[in-house]
Amino acid sequence: MPARLKFTVAYDGALFAGWQSQKHTNTIQDRLEKAFAQIAGKNLRVHGAGRTDAGVHALAQVAHVDLPNEKFSAGRWTSALNAVLPSGIRVSGCAFVASTFHARFSAKGKVYRYRIWTAPVFSPFELNRTWHVRRPLDFATTAAAVQSFVGTHDFAAFAANRGRLEPNTVRTIRSAKVRRTGPLITIDFDGDGFLYKMVRLMVGAIVRCGSGKSNLGEIQTSLISPRISRLGFAAPAEGLFLVRVRY
Repeated sequence: MPARLKFTVAYDGALFAGWQSQKHTNTIQDRLEKAFAQIAGKNLRVHGAGRTDAGVHALAQVAHVDLPNEKFSAGRWTSALNAVLPSGIRVSGCAFVASTFHARFSAKGKVYRYRIWTAPVFSPFELNRTWHVRRPLDFATTAAAVQSFVGTHDFAAFAANRGRLEPNTVRTIRSAKVRRTGPLITIDFDGDGFLYKMVRLMVGAIVRCGSGKSNLGEIQTSLISPRISRLGFAAPAEGLFLVRVRY
């Protein structure tokens, strides 16, 4: 009997060209499908909860695949996949789920994290994991800018064009948390959904505020009149992590 397998996967985005399959096959989806084909002996389509860009990391991306049968246990699938996947991709767990489950369409929200290193000298251990901002940010202003995004807003001003018009740009940020540990600032966004490059555009606006290059009023104007005002500065991909997918 066919079986739907849900699995959670972590990956180092610096090593791959994003999630979505491409002709050169060096994407997360391509590598996962190659691993399933190697184990199952046939091509299987992997469906992810979302498409992360090149350079973006995941601590717990969620995906599903339809298997021809339940020949292997869920635990055996975890070990078998990790045995053939490149070291930059690891499956942390698998489970059989109902056929009604869909990694993308069943999701209720996601948590994203962005990491910023605010010191003149960049730690080599943060390479490809953090955005290096060489000047310190005003933390109180930065925190206020982060909180300005909480709530339900039209985020059209914080969405990049993917080649098609997004029919609905209203999203809800349930919570946003900012922490500072030495030169490292970490921002977590918990939302019901995110537009293309939305987190990176929000972080770009936040850093502009924290560095004194803009003010909170510009963010508020962009949320109130998104079709008129566009800030348009996206933070680099390497500081972004998909932390969790909510179901």
